[in-house]
Amino acid sequence: MNALAARLAGVRGWRRVILTFLLGVIATAAMPPISFTPALLVAFPALVWILDGSGRAWRAALDGWWFGFGFFVAGLYWISYALLTDATQFAWLIPFAAMGVPALLALFTAAAALLAYLLWQPGATRVLVLAVAWSAAEWVRGHAFTGFPWNLVGYTWTWSEAMLQVASVFGIYGLSFLTILIAAAPAALTTAGGRANPRGWPIAALASILLAAGFVFGFLRLAAADGSTVADVTVRIVQANIAQTFKWEPDQLRSNVERHLELTRRPGIEGVRVVIWPETALQYDVERDPALRAALGGLVAPGALLVTGVPRYELDASGRSLARIWNSIAVIDSSGAIAALYDKAHLVPFGEYVPFRPLLSAIGVQAVTGFLDHTPGPGPRTLTVPGLPPLSPLICYEVIFPGVVTAASREGAPGGASREGAPGGATREGAPEGATRPEWLLNVTNDGWYGRSAGPYQHFAMARVRAVEEGLPLARAANTGISGMIDGYGRVRASLGLLEQGIVDAPLPIALPATFYARFGDLPLLAALLLLGVVLAVAAVANRNTKRGDR
Repeated sequence: MNALAARLAGVRGWRRVILTFLLGVIATAAMPPISFTPALLVAFPALVWILDGSGRAWRAALDGWWFGFGFFVAGLYWISYALLTDATQFAWLIPFAAMGVPALLALFTAAAALLAYLLWQPGATRVLVLAVAWSAAEWVRGHAFTGFPWNLVGYTWTWSEAMLQVASVFGIYGLSFLTILIAAAPAALTTAGGRANPRGWPIAALASILLAAGFVFGFLRLAAADGSTVADVTVRIVQANIAQTFKWEPDQLRSNVERHLELTRRPGIEGVRVVIWPETALQYDVERDPALRAALGGLVAPGALLVTGVPRYELDASGRSLARIWNSIAVIDSSGAIAALYDKAHLVPFGEYVPFRPLLSAIGVQAVTGFLDHTPGPGPRTLTVPGLPPLSPLICYEVIFPGVVTAASREGAPGGASREGAPGGATREGAPEGATRPEWLLNVTNDGWYGRSAGPYQHFAMARVRAVEEGLPLARAANTGISGMIDGYGRVRASLGLLEQGIVDAPLPIALPATFYARFGDLPLLAALLLLGVVLAVAAVANRNTKRGDR
């Protein structure tokens, strides 16, 4: 190990670039759907040894960038698939999606490596330095420029229901911190010069203890798990598996609706309390089509509901052109009335709107979904509709953002102020707005853009972690999969696989008491990272001053 550490630290030139890039690719194997966590035991100790040999701040940042570039190129290759749905118009953007997006995201790993370099010390402490810097960079990536917290390192544990329970306390960012500390721990057994480091054993032992503690905590939490379900609430999730190339074709719209109708009517519908269709399952504006609403309401028993993703439109003064469009959820009761509406708030850049539109439109860039940008809704909210526990609706990738999947910032907060400070938004048919803690999460999505790729698996994994963080069950309807019912422990109670067609009937699991993370969010972790950062900075300065004194 000592010889390997010294050799990696001394690699230079194009060999260093290729090696660091490949280490990022190796780290991607730890992400869903492969979820080979031991890959991190290769990638992160090697990254520590490479940073040992950086020597300059700019070189450390470059090393971090190449590692991140490999990580994101391999982990986000599927983004380009969306451009193939209309290849004649968007194929020219594939290189920008396949390479440009990873190149931009790698700036965050470059920042992590640069911060680590500034706090670097030759002993075992540098493992802790990397864990702090990387976790801080992940948190910033999840919030800056609307945020993109995809493939955070902590998601490697989605294969283990036990280890996932740590997210109920520290959230996914905290789980990432623990994961990096554990994965990089072997590097503590060497010094920055590639010599054996007997003082590194306490760090290695601590990492082993933390790993064991995480599993023990998870096993104990699951052992005491309550598998109860909400009385008389059976959910039917419909997965029509309509290919994206056919979804918006004018001659396919009617057959697409008929497919959803046929699946919904399958035996057992009389005992279902709520039917859930995916994002934009309907391409029609139900607000303007009472006959369609009546037909939809007639699908369910009296007192039951149908929830579906729909587009909503507003016409200009002429009444002939679109002025605004929303990506929405409509809750329709058995009489055909709209019981509640929700408009997606966290829109997808370049998917639903074009950032810096005046500039980028001049060179032919437009949103994949059309020339008109979607209008964002007001933010997370709790819907209260007759016959169902209060729910928090989430459209598409709104489910990937930790800490903002409900309107309630913490259990029992007066008025339930939103973490984002956004108002609850308008409701219909008297359904009250509110920010009280919901009792379940509802996620509708259309991952058909990404075909049979890693993207839908990664998306489903992140939805599971939101359930663990909040202690809330999550019902997920995805057009092409993966759909399912997840309880508040992140356990999949029922599911339909990718590119399958069918229905899932499942009782709604009960909500758990608010978790530590649901009450306090990322604040405890951020405070801990800040404190550790200050301590490590003081230690780094003291170490450098000592070296100068020795000279």
